[in-house]
Amino acid sequence: MAGPLRAAARGATGDPFDALGDPNRRAIVELLGAGERSVQEIADALPISRPAVSRHLLLLKRAGLVVEKPLGTRHIYRLHDEGIEAVEAYLQSVWGAAAARFRLLARNTESDRVKR
Repeated sequence: MAGPLRAAARGATGDPFDALGDPNRRAIVELLGAGERSVQEIADALPISRPAVSRHLLLLKRAGLVVEKPLGTRHIYRLHDEGIEAVEAYLQSVWGAAAARFRLLARNTESDRVKR
């Protein structure tokens, strides 16, 4: 499972799903989905310390989900498009057909209810 994800997100040494298993890391990913932020900006938005945010960001970076750029004394983080796309592609390959069948069933069930 993790092999294709690591190959798709060059330089990643961690498993993105392990990284996303923590609620604080998921919250960080959600914040970064709105745009890049500094460690302090992330810490200010979450109920965890700045050092904890830094540790979480390191794991997300190792998993290929975020990238950082130094800006003076600050480090600015953003989502890593390649890593996020690899996760999306994996989920689509595993759940895509099942999700499509579920949507079709839901639409047909809804149509049946409207006709009654």
